[in-house]
Amino acid sequence: MKLLQDKVVLITGASRGIGKSIAEECVAQGAKVAFTFLSSEEKAKALEAELSTNGGVAKGFKSDASKFDEAQSLVDNVIEEFGTIDVLVNNAGITRDTLLMRMSEQQWDDVMNTNLKSAFNLTKAVQRPMLKARKGSIVNMSSVVGVSGNAGQSNYAASKAGLIGFTKSIAQELGSRSIRCNAIAPGFIETEMTASLDQNVVDDWRKSIPLKRGGTPKDVANLVVFLGSDMSLYITGQTVNVCGGMLM
Repeated sequence: MKLLQDKVVLITGASRGIGKSIAEECVAQGAKVAFTFLSSEEKAKALEAELSTNGGVAKGFKSDASKFDEAQSLVDNVIEEFGTIDVLVNNAGITRDTLLMRMSEQQWDDVMNTNLKSAFNLTKAVQRPMLKARKGSIVNMSSVVGVSGNAGQSNYAASKAGLIGFTKSIAQELGSRSIRCNAIAPGFIETEMTASLDQNVVDDWRKSIPLKRGGTPKDVANLVVFLGSDMSLYITGQTVNVCGGMLM
């Protein structure tokens, strides 16, 4: 049997990069996948069609996870479509990198709303059906920057560090009902976004990592599958670094 056979997985921000890979691996492991997108409807439709080939089940929902009411409506719509939600992956995230002296209030708020408030919104929305079912897995996408900090990313680092504290608290609140909550902290993951970076910079990053390579979106997706599956039933409140040894 596949690791996520017949489980319903809701993923925020899955139209590209890590989120897309998570959706692909979840479907490959037998899950029914609901994913959100905000603006790229064409990409979302293409992903829905891709995931639905060879018997896969997937549907995209246009929703802004940073909006409280939209998050609640999203969960209601997913349950109406699929009957339940077994796994929530809070993956939606943005960056607005700059030094603090140049950072605007809007840049701070945008990152906090998308990266941190969205996790609150969705977790609160799925809490009721998961409590009723007395089971569930919540996976929050943090970052090694949330563990170590990084100059020029104080907003991003604060939002990702906040996710780790949020994860630990929710694990304690919901553990008695067999609902798990864990965080993943990716390091340097090579996606279409990093492809535009200077090659010398990328090579220097790779050399500084003990495994001597950047991670792939699938490296992160494989951990999401594990944390969403019944193989991790006794794991909660943890933050797992997927970073090739960048942080130890």
